[in-house]
Amino acid sequence: MTLSKILAKKLSTLFIQHHYIEEGRTYQSLTAEYGVSKASISKWCKEFSEECQQNASKNLTARNDLELMKENRRLREELADARKENLFLKKAAAFFAKGID
Repeated sequence: MTLSKILAKKLSTLFIQHHYIEEGRTYQSLTAEYGVSKASISKWCKEFSEECQQNASKNLTARNDLELMKENRRLREELADARKENLFLKKAAAFFAKGID
């Protein structure tokens, strides 16, 4: 494999890890923002998923990277929701505290 192919594979892997898995972006939003075809993104996702499965089968004691990234995204979304709820409750408490005085 040539150096350019190795670099292209590494870049596509990083692209998928960051934008699609960790941020939860859709194919459509990535296509619109970066001008990459939906087919390319789909191919990269498939390759990344296969690579994660191979790595998991080689190292049985470690959790699958893909699963960890998905869990990380889910937890980030849950944290963002909790922060929104907390902010709402603070505003509601301040509103009702003004009414008491």
